[in-house]
Amino acid sequence: MDLSSPAVNLPEMSPGAQTAMAKVEQLLAHAGSGNMPFDELMRHASSWESVGMVDAAALLYQNWIAATRSVYLHIACYNWGALLGTARKHVEAERAYRLALSLNANFKQARLNLGHQLEHQGRIEDALTEWLAVAEMENLKAEPGEGLTFRLHGLNNAARMLETQRRFPEAEALMRFSLLLKPTQGDVIQHFVHIRQKQCAWPIYQPFGQVTANQLLVNTSLLATLSATDDPAVQLMVAQRFVHDRVKAPPEGLPLHQQAAAKKPRTGRIKIGYLSGDLCMHAVGLLTAELFELHDRERFEVHAFCWSREDGTPLRARLMAAMDKTVSIAGLNDTQAAQMIADAGIDILVDLQGLTAGARPNILTQRPAPIQVSYLGLPATSAMPGVDWIIADRFVMPPEYLPYCTEKPIYLPNCYQVSDRQRESGAVPTRAQYGLPAQGFVFCSFNNNHKFSEEMFRCWMRILNRVPDSVLWLLADNDWAQANMLRVAAESGVAAERLIFAPRVAPPDYLARFVLADLVLDTFPYNAGTTASDCLWMGTPILTRSGRSYISRMAGSLLSAVGLPDLITFNLPDYEARAVQIGLNPARAASYKRYLQDFGRQSALFDMPRVVRDMEAEFERLALQERLQAS
Repeated sequence: MDLSSPAVNLPEMSPGAQTAMAKVEQLLAHAGSGNMPFDELMRHASSWESVGMVDAAALLYQNWIAATRSVYLHIACYNWGALLGTARKHVEAERAYRLALSLNANFKQARLNLGHQLEHQGRIEDALTEWLAVAEMENLKAEPGEGLTFRLHGLNNAARMLETQRRFPEAEALMRFSLLLKPTQGDVIQHFVHIRQKQCAWPIYQPFGQVTANQLLVNTSLLATLSATDDPAVQLMVAQRFVHDRVKAPPEGLPLHQQAAAKKPRTGRIKIGYLSGDLCMHAVGLLTAELFELHDRERFEVHAFCWSREDGTPLRARLMAAMDKTVSIAGLNDTQAAQMIADAGIDILVDLQGLTAGARPNILTQRPAPIQVSYLGLPATSAMPGVDWIIADRFVMPPEYLPYCTEKPIYLPNCYQVSDRQRESGAVPTRAQYGLPAQGFVFCSFNNNHKFSEEMFRCWMRILNRVPDSVLWLLADNDWAQANMLRVAAESGVAAERLIFAPRVAPPDYLARFVLADLVLDTFPYNAGTTASDCLWMGTPILTRSGRSYISRMAGSLLSAVGLPDLITFNLPDYEARAVQIGLNPARAASYKRYLQDFGRQSALFDMPRVVRDMEAEFERLALQERLQAS
């Protein structure tokens, strides 16, 4: 291994710091002499790292390793690799860890960290090999304490990686093995439950080993809970548990927005800040583009505080162009991001993420804005301190739901959901292009598979049995979900050819194919949101079942605003009966389609200028009230 010394980026030194610079050079030379004791090496390297001199600390180790033969050499290589990894020099870190392993093949910490460096390089199979090698180390299997910790680290990282690669059965098998070794791992249980939902592996809650039904339930993530129950008390409990476990307590003293206002009072146009990591090709991005564009610039200034991926899509460019100011906070920690928002003088901070994947709730707990609002990303209570409001309507948040929501509602008069009237639709396909029968009733559900519950899917099978020559058109999300759905269909007496799976396509083609369906069947308790907007925009009716929670009432809100409340049901028997009634009377489905074609896009649901004005009226009222109180 080449250990020749590269250039090191030391901090610039002022003239008065020449002595310190000389000391650094002296220590680097001493490390390269072969005479520096190991404890002194670690002491100096740690000191340099603590003041940001990571490159210098790494070079100190490199010089020492090149010149020294010591029983601690493998540890020095490990520490060197850790510093290189911190500096994001992943190829060099890999070489350091491999040198450590060449000196001690059983050095489990080095093998685990080597896996992480390979992951950073996108070498997935190589990373999996290293992590699984640790999990199978014979010398660790007999150790109940530290040995088990290292085995679990290897297993759980391999499972995480397999899940991100959508290799769901392999990931589930490793999670199961990990939980057999230690059943009290709540974070592993959380992923285990959700990965079963993604595969439609019913029943989802299936105890095994020493993992009980209660453990599976109480460790379910909030997103997975929204698919599992419409009990608002359970949803609130799960959100509170997440906040307790993962979200920092609000800092003491004046909140950031008050500190900023003391230096520079808020005046002029009301500043709205949108906080999100999903302003790209994502459901939130697809819904909100026109909202940003329609804001009244004479009264409002619109900011984005964003850590979204740069996906290169026209949608991403459009979203960014719709903002008055865009600030990337991807490279900032939560405290820095919160301070930047406060310094910008934001009146209303709209969090578009909630507690969904990639969320940054610790920005909001610092209260960088006086009014902080939850919207779209999490159609449920977040229980987050600092988020006092949620945008809603009186259908999704009826009075009986309010005790289970920590946020107060900002009620819009018609529907809570914005949408985009400029969404692009492709050429209308034929049924034959998607393998649909030329004749017969086409039921459809393009919701994500993790929203499918066994109860609703078996209901769909009963509907097919009661409507001759009908088919169910579904999204082909993954092979294992498809296999499990076909298994339940067979158990229900439904032939496999009556389930037709549509591949994922570009958004314009996805929109266009809704025209081929006669009736969309909504999921429950996790209703369609963006999908419901899409099908109604394209003139295809959706039958929904509304429950007790915000998320189980989303499609009902859209149907009310579009003028089709008779497609809202409130229990499973009525849902099934209504679907069968429409399926046996295709002229009724056709009448819904004619109504949507003639009046749907002119309805309150798609009157975006009015929706934005209604939202702005509430924002203005809250902001001016806050400014008055602060003056």
